[in-house]
Amino acid sequence: MAILGIFAILVIGLTALKPVFLTPDNLINVIRQVSITAIIGIGMTFVLISGEIDLSVGSIAALAGIVVTMGLKDGLPMVIAIVLAMGVGALCGFANGGIHVYARIPSFIVTMGMLNIARGVVLVITNSYPVTGLPDSFKVIGRGYVGFLPVPVIIMFVCYILGYLVLKYVKFGRSIFAIGGNIEAARLSGISVNRNKILIYVLCGVTAAIGGIVLASRMFSGQPSAGDGLELNAIAACVIGGTSTTGGKGRIWGTFLGALIMGIITNGMNLLNISTNWQLIVQGAIIIIAVGLDRIKNTD
Repeated sequence: MAILGIFAILVIGLTALKPVFLTPDNLINVIRQVSITAIIGIGMTFVLISGEIDLSVGSIAALAGIVVTMGLKDGLPMVIAIVLAMGVGALCGFANGGIHVYARIPSFIVTMGMLNIARGVVLVITNSYPVTGLPDSFKVIGRGYVGFLPVPVIIMFVCYILGYLVLKYVKFGRSIFAIGGNIEAARLSGISVNRNKILIYVLCGVTAAIGGIVLASRMFSGQPSAGDGLELNAIAACVIGGTSTTGGKGRIWGTFLGALIMGIITNGMNLLNISTNWQLIVQGAIIIIAVGLDRIKNTD
């Protein structure tokens, strides 16, 4: 597979330039750094396979991070605060899906609106100030370790296993491919397109919320600006990993590799002391190239 070749070239090239790249500590750091994008990429993979898009995941992640931190600050048990934050993510996803399928508004427009709504709610309820004064136990989610593995990496792997099983073996997962491949044929075959599309967006909202919770724990605060740009990184990870922006094609493990490739490039540029300004340019170019190659591939 081409993506595995790209991955191998990057690893070999960076190891030759900076041998420290291949040290266990650095590799674990890379995986930890990409874990949030990779988690959000799971839901985005489902959305893209269905032939739609979700631009609101970064703002939903920020909102979930604010909800969980405000809940903890007000004395809620951690489990309740986390469930509440995930529920908010699911609610945002339900709104995205419901408006899209019943109001017949393109997903691009609906989710762009939700991007602004969720971010606006964050700014209103926080008055643009970060949420601090959290219990130390909250740090475990974003900063803790189980053995040598960071907790965010373990959460990511669990999410990927579940995502893979759903996409591969559950009727809902198989229906997504049918909807993205030919929506009219899916309807004629008895698939409930509207219901499945709503469920897809609910799932995407939940994975965005999980990513936002991990991010808030890692920063040990609820930051109103958190999650900015995560939607583009998640889309790029999916497309680099082989998920088509036109629907009907995609794979969960490919999204993980796509996120990992982006993380390796960023880590490599840091090791090579390339300024963050140039890193933004490179990341933008990667997104354009990835989507461009996907378009070329699907027009052949």
